[in-house]
Amino acid sequence: MPKVSIIIPVYNAEKVLARCLDSVLAQTFTDFEVLVMDDGSKDGTAALCDAYAAKDARIRAVHKENSGVSDTRNQALSLATGDYLQFLDADDWITPEATALFFHAAETNRADLVISDFYRVVDGWTARKGSIDEEGLLTREEFASCMAKSPADYYYGVIWNKFFRRDIVEHYHLRMDEKLRWCEDFIFNMEYILHAERIFVLRAPTYYYVKTEGSLVQQGLNIPNIVRMKMNVLNYYRDFYKKVFSEEEYASHRPEIYGFLLDYSHDDGVIPFLPGSKRLGEEKAFAAHAPLSANVWTEHYYVERLFRRYADTIGARFDLEQREIAAVMFLANFEKIESMREFAEYLNSTQIGANALLEYLALKGYVRTELGQPESAVLTEKAEELKKAVLQAEEEAEKTIYQGFTEEEMQQQPESRLRRMENMRAQLER
Repeated sequence: MPKVSIIIPVYNAEKVLARCLDSVLAQTFTDFEVLVMDDGSKDGTAALCDAYAAKDARIRAVHKENSGVSDTRNQALSLATGDYLQFLDADDWITPEATALFFHAAETNRADLVISDFYRVVDGWTARKGSIDEEGLLTREEFASCMAKSPADYYYGVIWNKFFRRDIVEHYHLRMDEKLRWCEDFIFNMEYILHAERIFVLRAPTYYYVKTEGSLVQQGLNIPNIVRMKMNVLNYYRDFYKKVFSEEEYASHRPEIYGFLLDYSHDDGVIPFLPGSKRLGEEKAFAAHAPLSANVWTEHYYVERLFRRYADTIGARFDLEQREIAAVMFLANFEKIESMREFAEYLNSTQIGANALLEYLALKGYVRTELGQPESAVLTEKAEELKKAVLQAEEEAEKTIYQGFTEEEMQQQPESRLRRMENMRAQLER
């Protein structure tokens, strides 16, 4: 059975579906199934689903009569076989390391739910969106307290920036409410959270969100029905907090809870040229050169660009700059600094600059040094999660580099790499 079931409801998505599915097939984590649920599309979506299913055995194309996104997701939940559930919308796509980040966060932390930041995309511009500033584990009560501060934020309301355990979904028979046309994702999330004890906040952006929902009026609902629907959701929201909090805690959060009625679903727009907004593609390291020959320089170029992309993800999670991550990578792999001159050159810095960087990491609690001896720097216990992220990034990079290699070819790599490193070190020591 696959570890992860990825569920994608699609309807008349012929123009955007390939981008979505290509992003799934580009995942560094490969132990998944994809349920592409064609909800009675009238364009070329069905043929596209079948073409992708024929190309990759992990993709299953399911064709059904049109019944809406909630029923379509529910049918997919009944077909899913993975240990975990991940959702996408056909308009959107995910980063190459998205499923790996979700899976490792869930497994390493024994998390019942993982929630991540995401990218909002508008007219070729993108901005990172999130709501919780610190990565780590939260209890149900702690997470609910965070959610009460901004309940209508897409970060909490949608299902596509989250990673669910399927056994919880099936044990409590959790499904989307097919009668609702507003906040059905949010209600599913709240029902799930009532049974989730450990929630991991992953600060890496994993998802590109471009879909813009039409208003309830545009969906054909009149004002009385909209008010009635919102009141029903508010009642559910209020009952959720009564179940999560004690009477005293509920009373203290009452103003925030009832503020939900006055709020509205939002993900904050992307405003071009303002800080935090970037042109789509500039938010990650990129390389497009086709090398004229397979030589050591071009290999170095692509390895450097690939690691910069993974370093960007680590930086987003831990609020670190490239040079700070490079220093942590050095200590995570070599454990100690043999020469400050070498360390400074590695960082493309002066020794004074390298010393200052170590002092800054020490202030952040990631590094410990003996007074006046910067070369004594070692990673602290606080840096353990950061070190895990670095080593995981290296593992994912390895998967990317050696994708398609046979088992025999893979067995030869460690010995060949050690010999290459010995040759390079011998030359550099002369």
